[in-house]
Amino acid sequence: MNSTGKVLLAIIGAAAAGAIIGMLVAPEKGSDLRKRISDTTGDWASQLSNLLAQGKEQLENLKQSAMSEGENVAGEAEGRFNKVREKVS
Repeated sequence: MNSTGKVLLAIIGAAAAGAIIGMLVAPEKGSDLRKRISDTTGDWASQLSNLLAQGKEQLENLKQSAMSEGENVAGEAEGRFNKVREKVS
């Protein structure tokens, strides 16, 4: 995991801890608090899942782009090699 990912994970963890502590300190009935924590956790999990799906899609797009560019470079190199070989022959 690169440093940007670690920082992002730390920020998310700190925000989650702060929100949970805030909820626990708030004067609210226990059942309401538990429901709110459950709902908030579900929302965060959903958002994290969406974020991971987007990252996976972007990574796949980057992979396809790199492969395509690599094929283009290889084709161009082969064409130049063949031109040089024809001139030498």
